Amino acid sequence: MVYKRKKYSSGDTNLKKKYRTKRRVKDLDQIDEDLKEENAKELLNQEIDFDKPGNAQFYCLHCARYFINSSALQEHFKTKVHKRRLKALQEEPYTIEDSERAAGHGSFSQPLKRKIETQCVLENKKQKINS
Repeated sequence: MVYKRKKYSSGDTNLKKKYRTKRRVKDLDQIDEDLKEENAKELLNQEIDFDKPGNAQFYCLHCARYFINSSALQEHFKTKVHKRRLKALQEEPYTIEDSERAAGHGSFSQPLKRKIETQCVLENKKQKINS
């Protein structure tokens, strides 16, 4: 008997990726919460956890990923994936007020842009200030 391959949707082939949860990453609004000063300090200065890669000492805030060592983290900062994530984070996350304005309850305004820098640049600036 010949088995037919199961399709998730006949029209959209990319829908299959939406349903997969194996490589699920944080959404942009969750990462925006992590970028706040108090949350960022906690994530960058985590206690040693032997269950996470690199004992949870090498973490990319923008991509929400752990790395084995600092050289792997520095190489990650040069990748296209990281640069895409920085570009996506430049736009302010939508709020309920924005959605109401877009629906016609008020005047619509474009989302604000903000400057997002890679965390190695931020760490270098903090070290210069402390020195």
